[in-house]
Amino acid sequence: MDVLFLSQLQFAATCMFHWIFVPLTLGLSIMTAWMETKYVTTGDETWLRMTKFWGKLFLINFALGVVTGITMEFQFGLNWSEYSRYVGDIFGAPLAVEATVTFFLESVFIGVWIFGWQKVSKKVHATSIWLAAIGTNLSALFILQANAWMQNPMGFTIRNGRAEMTDPLAVFFNPYGLIKFPHTLLSGYALAAFVVMGISAWHLLKKNEVDFFKRSFRFAAVWAFVASMIVGISGDFHAVKIAKVQPAKFAAMESIWETKKSAEMCLLLLPNAPQECNAFEALKIPGMLSFLAFHDSNAEIKGLKDFPKELRPPVTPTFLSFRLMVGIGTFMILVSLAAIFLSRRDRFEDNRLFLSIMVLSIPLPYLAEQLGWLVAELGRQPWLVYGVLKTADSVSKSVTSMQVLLSLLGFTVLYGILGAIDIFLLVKYAKKGPDSDLSNIINVQGRA
Repeated sequence: MDVLFLSQLQFAATCMFHWIFVPLTLGLSIMTAWMETKYVTTGDETWLRMTKFWGKLFLINFALGVVTGITMEFQFGLNWSEYSRYVGDIFGAPLAVEATVTFFLESVFIGVWIFGWQKVSKKVHATSIWLAAIGTNLSALFILQANAWMQNPMGFTIRNGRAEMTDPLAVFFNPYGLIKFPHTLLSGYALAAFVVMGISAWHLLKKNEVDFFKRSFRFAAVWAFVASMIVGISGDFHAVKIAKVQPAKFAAMESIWETKKSAEMCLLLLPNAPQECNAFEALKIPGMLSFLAFHDSNAEIKGLKDFPKELRPPVTPTFLSFRLMVGIGTFMILVSLAAIFLSRRDRFEDNRLFLSIMVLSIPLPYLAEQLGWLVAELGRQPWLVYGVLKTADSVSKSVTSMQVLLSLLGFTVLYGILGAIDIFLLVKYAKKGPDSDLSNIINVQGRA
C-alpha cells in the first residue's frame, strides 16, 4: 500500500467518524433551543424537562464532535502538505473564520448554557442556547464553503505555482456551497428528529414517562417530515449544480455511459452498464434524467465514455451510494409523515409495530449522511480541487507508508475508544429518562 492510498484511507476514516457527531449536533442544538423557548413562552414545565433531557444528549454528542474534528486539520499539514502548499491561502480562509468567529460563538455560549441554569434568568438562558446553536450551524456554512471551493473552484488565479485568491466574495459565496448548505443542514435536522423519535419510541414501548415521550415524538415527527422534504428539494437543486460543474460526477451517479439528449431515467439499472433500459422497458421514464439534471427534458447529458478513463470517478461506489441515499431519504419522508398522523391517534403508545420500526430506523439517517459524502468525495476523483489539482499530486512527499499506516492504526484505536465512550454515554442517559424534579431551576430562574 502506497502513501497516497493510506492517506486517503486515513482522511476518509477520520472524516466519516467525525461526521457521525456533526449532524446530530446541528439538529439537536436547534431543537433544544426551540424546546427551551417553548418553556419560556408558555411556562409549561414539560418543555423544561424536554430541554434538559435532550440537551444532555446534545452536550455529550457536541463534546465528541469537537474532539474528533480537531485531528482532521492536522492531516492537511502532515499527509497533504502539497495540497496545503498549493491552495492553503484559499482553503484556509473560510476555516480560519469558522475557528475564530463561529466556533468561538458556540463555545462561549455553550458554557453559559451549561453553567447558567441557576445563575441567569430564563430569557437570558434561552438566548444563550440560541446563540450557541446559531454558531454551530454557521460553522457548517464556512466548512462547507471551504469544501465547495474544492468542488467548484472560483475566485483565484495560479501564480508562482500556487493558487492565490483574487476574489474573496466568490470564495465565500460560492453558489455550490450555498446550495449544499441547506441540504447538509436540514439533513442534520432530520437525523436529530429521527434520533428523538427513536429514543421516544423505545421508552413508549417500555411504558416509561408516556406523556413526556409522546410529546417528544410528536414534536420530532413534524421536524423530521419538514426537514426530510426540504432535503429532497434542495438535493434536486444540488444535482442540477453538479450536472453543470461536475458532469463526470453526475454521469457516475446515474451510470450514464453514452452521451444522449432527452435521457430517460431507468428505475432498475446496474452500475458499469450502458445507460440502456432494454431489459426493463416498463421501468423507464423518458426524458426524466435530462429534466432532473438541467430542468429540461431535451437537454443533453454527457456520458462517461466521453471522458478519458483517467478522469472518470469510481462508478460503482458512486452509483450505489447515490441510489441508497435517495432510497433512505424517500423512506424517511414516508415514515415521518406516517409518524405525524399515527402519533396523534389515541393509544399510540400501544402501536408496538410502528414504534419498533422507529427504534430500528435510528441508524438510517446516519447511513444516508455517510453515503452522501461518499458521493460528494468519490465522485470528484481523481481531482482534489476539481479541474485544478489532482489527488495524486496533493499528498506529502516526505512521509513514508509506514508512518501513515502507524498513524492510521493509532487513529483507529483512539476513535474506537471515543466511539465506545460516546455510545455508552448516549445509551446510558437516553435509557435513564428525564429528571422528575426541576423545581430548583424553576425557582431560581423565576427570581432572576
